[in-house]
Amino acid sequence: MTIFFSTRNLCHLTHLTSRFDNSAIVNPDHSLTLVNLLQFSITHLSIRLTHQSHARICHLGLDQNPFIVTKLISAYSVCKNPLQSRAVFDSIKVKNLYLWNTLINGYGKNCLYNECFDTFKEMCWNRDSADEFTFSILSKVCGDSGELLAGKLIHGKCVRIGLGSDIVVSNSLMSMYCKCGDVVECGKLFDEMPQRNVSSWNVRIAGCSTPGNWKFDKEMWDLVRYMQMEGLKPDAFTVSSLLPMCGSNNGKWDYGRELHCYVVKNELDLGLGSDVHLGCCLVDMYSKSNKIDSARQVFDQMRCKNVFAWTAMINGYVQNGVSDEALLLFREMQERGGVEPNKVSLVSVLPACTSLAGLVCGKQIHGFAIRKELVHEVSLSNALIDMYSKCGSLSSARRVFDNHCICKDGISWSSMISGYGLHGQGHEAIDLYNKMLLLGIKLDLITIVGALSACSRSGLVNEGLNIFNTAIKDYKIKPTVEMCACIVDMLGRSGQLEKALDFIKNMPVKPGPSIWGALVSASVLHGNSKMQELAYKFLIEIEPLNPSNYVSVSNLYASSRRWDGVAEVRTMMKDKGLRKLPGCSWISLNSETHSFLVADKVHPRSDAIYEMLDELVLAMKLSGYTYDFENLTLS
Repeated sequence: MTIFFSTRNLCHLTHLTSRFDNSAIVNPDHSLTLVNLLQFSITHLSIRLTHQSHARICHLGLDQNPFIVTKLISAYSVCKNPLQSRAVFDSIKVKNLYLWNTLINGYGKNCLYNECFDTFKEMCWNRDSADEFTFSILSKVCGDSGELLAGKLIHGKCVRIGLGSDIVVSNSLMSMYCKCGDVVECGKLFDEMPQRNVSSWNVRIAGCSTPGNWKFDKEMWDLVRYMQMEGLKPDAFTVSSLLPMCGSNNGKWDYGRELHCYVVKNELDLGLGSDVHLGCCLVDMYSKSNKIDSARQVFDQMRCKNVFAWTAMINGYVQNGVSDEALLLFREMQERGGVEPNKVSLVSVLPACTSLAGLVCGKQIHGFAIRKELVHEVSLSNALIDMYSKCGSLSSARRVFDNHCICKDGISWSSMISGYGLHGQGHEAIDLYNKMLLLGIKLDLITIVGALSACSRSGLVNEGLNIFNTAIKDYKIKPTVEMCACIVDMLGRSGQLEKALDFIKNMPVKPGPSIWGALVSASVLHGNSKMQELAYKFLIEIEPLNPSNYVSVSNLYASSRRWDGVAEVRTMMKDKGLRKLPGCSWISLNSETHSFLVADKVHPRSDAIYEMLDELVLAMKLSGYTYDFENLTLS
């Protein structure tokens, strides 16, 4: 890793090196200087500087100094070199508790969980007594590795040696229980604590806000209120734990706004940039609440923006369908912000390229990932496969799948299978699906839906039905609405409308909008107005406030010249206050996005565009396409 030093730091390091070279006498200043150098290498993740510091330590005969060696072990661990950490540890003749704790902590940071427990056992055999910091580290290791049983053993050990009431240990144990999914045990431990600090409440609140436990109800507010009744004020971490539960379309975004007001009122240093994490949480909350302008205001007020802040804002634009702004911000992040994107940034911005069919931009991001050696990250490879497939470059998607995606997961396979299906290459999709099963990769819902969709688009009815039945019988997959919608679409496209209707009547799940929508599309394709009207009636019954359904029924009546039906549907829409937003399409050419609304004549070349459209309509009619263009009413 290359480290860029400022002129001042470089001169200082040169001066230190000169001093060391010209003096072989060890003095107390050397110890302090070496500790500072090791801290500098930790801050900048410099393995080279760590090696140099290690050499200087040995040269000066300080390799048995416990304070310096503890810092050295920590530096090697942070620089992802745990083997060297262990070698330094083994070279120490007299080991103290701090050395053991540092080594165990280093293993934990490098996700070497078995080594953590083995070192702890070795420590016990050495008759070195563990302290509260040791058990805090081990509790975190159990939580990170999901080892609930080991965590309970650590809890029991803490109680036996009298550390059960220690606040730091209890907080770590509560965090472990939450990470392992045992929120009930976390609550019991919290209630038994004789003393609690802000961190204790934060762990308890964060445990309730984990995915699957998001119920921002009276109980959660009671926790926050009880915390204040104990004389403790919620801090930035408390607020950042609560904000994720206020996003999405759950009607709770006003709670998020109240928390934002609390941040401003209590001056939690958002404007000073000392808590970027809190700013990111606010941006994410407003984005998920479809308040993208509010999210941008928070982002603009953050004086210190790191890569996580930029990525949160880019992701917010993508989630709200503002893809052009996402790409502009991605460029601004590098050009004006001087921030280099990381893996998450690239994964977040790629869907914007997909939405705008921006193949050139997607290729540029791919090239950047190759230069930065990020392309083998499985999540980024999956995003690239999806982008190339949806931008029309299936061959590029397959190259990423074969060459870059070394450690393929289920999403990798399903993305490639869906890509083949999107391009009408059903046989290739089935071959890849069967290869995946032969390799023993676990089958999931997304993969099945991708394979069924591929069969539907390619007219492979028997193959699709076989995949559906095999998934249910052999792999014990429960049928879902998505799977059944694919079967209805498959049967409908092949002209088997009555069979599709029978399947809907007998399927094990309740029909949703996607089911009846698939039947509508098939009815339109085969000109079966009776079946189409039946499906629309169910759609309106399920989605009474969706204006698209009413407009489509109106168009259906208009195509058969049933003007009384058209008037009735339009009256219903007016009474319900429904209005369909005009359809919009766009295309990206030469880094410029051109948008078009229904009956739009704003574009400077609209005359040429409509002339070409008339030619296309004529060509479609001559080729046998039978859609009733004359009676299609514009919404």
